[in-house]
Amino acid sequence: VQLVESGGGLVQAGDSLRLSCAASGLTFTTYTLGWFRQAPGKEREFVARARWSDGIPFYEASVKGRFTISRYNTKHTVYLQMDSLKPEDTAVYYCAAVEYGNNPHNTWEYDYWGQGTQVTVSS
Repeated sequence: VQLVESGGGLVQAGDSLRLSCAASGLTFTTYTLGWFRQAPGKEREFVARARWSDGIPFYEASVKGRFTISRYNTKHTVYLQMDSLKPEDTAVYYCAAVEYGNNPHNTWEYDYWGQGTQVTVSS
């Protein structure tokens, strides 16, 4: 299984970014896909996930209404659209996958991880 993130970068507060995660080596439709982030000196934290069975999203409270997760099963890709970015969103963003995940939002619930992509938001 391989997860490859892309789309990170340096932006200003209020800007938008779209992260992509391309998955291979798995049956994409049976995997719940999630996004996590890790800021310097902090633990990796849950951001959002799209469930395998119905694609229903779930968000961490601080990003709800600003971030949108979407999955395209035909492309084996999951996206994270990030709008109204804030300096506190600065982190390395990771894509993760777990088969038949119902509502996973802890790091230990996911089996596969990407290498991460840096997002930096300046004030």
